[in-house]
Amino acid sequence: MTEIDSALWRTASYSIDNNGCVEAAPLATKTGVRDTKNRSHGHLEITPAAWTELVRALKG
Repeated sequence: MTEIDSALWRTASYSIDNNGCVEAAPLATKTGVRDTKNRSHGHLEITPAAWTELVRALKG
C-alpha cells in the first residue's frame, strides 16, 4: 500500500456547498490534492509552502 492509498483525505469545507469537491490529505513531506469526483484521475502533491499560499490566495 502506498502513502496515497493510506492517506486520510478530507473534503474542503468550502467545496461542499458549491459542488467544487476538492479533497486534501497530509502526506509525509507534501499535501495531496485531488478532485473528489475524479479520484481515479490522480492527484497533485504540493509543498507545505505552496499549500499555505494556495489557501491564503483562495481565502482572498
